[in-house]
Amino acid sequence: MKKNIKTLSGQIALVTGANSGIGKAVAIALAEAGAKVVVNYVANEHAAEEVLKIIRDKGGEAVALHADVSNEKQVQAMFAQLFKLYGTIDILINNAGLQRDAKFWEMSLEDWEFVLRVNLTGQFLCAREAVKEFLRRGLRPEVSKACGKIICMSSVHEIIPWAGHVNYAASKGGVRLMMQTMSQELAPYKIRVNSVGPGAIKTPINESVWSTPSAEQELLKLIPYKRVGEPDDIGKAVVWLASDDSDYVNGATLFVDGGMTLYPGFATGG
Repeated sequence: MKKNIKTLSGQIALVTGANSGIGKAVAIALAEAGAKVVVNYVANEHAAEEVLKIIRDKGGEAVALHADVSNEKQVQAMFAQLFKLYGTIDILINNAGLQRDAKFWEMSLEDWEFVLRVNLTGQFLCAREAVKEFLRRGLRPEVSKACGKIICMSSVHEIIPWAGHVNYAASKGGVRLMMQTMSQELAPYKIRVNSVGPGAIKTPINESVWSTPSAEQELLKLIPYKRVGEPDDIGKAVVWLASDDSDYVNGATLFVDGGMTLYPGFATGG
């Protein structure tokens, strides 16, 4: 039998927005790889507790911490709790995000600002606190080649325009250049910063576009690989980016999208 190698043993990981969808799958995957996981949530504490139960039933260790990632004081309080529990952090998964969709000319300023505040500013606030700790603590060669790892959850829409979702697309475009700039600035300190760019993934936020056979067939027109992704597809990619196996990967977006970024409309010559 193949030995189960715990590539993230001894490391502390925080996953924001981890009580459902992609964040849930990522938290479970990190725990299976040996990390101690902090499950962040802003609503539905019961769902967060369910994630903890799944991780613990598999022999992992996890705690749940409440914080609105768009609120600076709440983010700082969450990190203070994390440090009290575990002493430090090795891996930050900036996952929390949401949509508030509307036609461009009908979008309210409130919805524009709300999505940017959670999807972009929230990633900035969490990354800033993690980096402060990475720099304070320094390298821990016994657990990782890097001083710290930050993985931003982006989207194929960091490069693909998306009519009717201008706030979401703008937030993910911002994540792309924020991640790249952070990576450029922090790489000399042995801090690695990368992104994962999911395509169509079967999560509650987009259930309407895959939950019926007709809807799924329409969606598959955009996916050359001809299947809709599962949250586990993202979890596996995140574990690799957080591990020493990807130590020379820095400032990159790993698209996990079945080829959605390959302009499938041109497959027949355009």
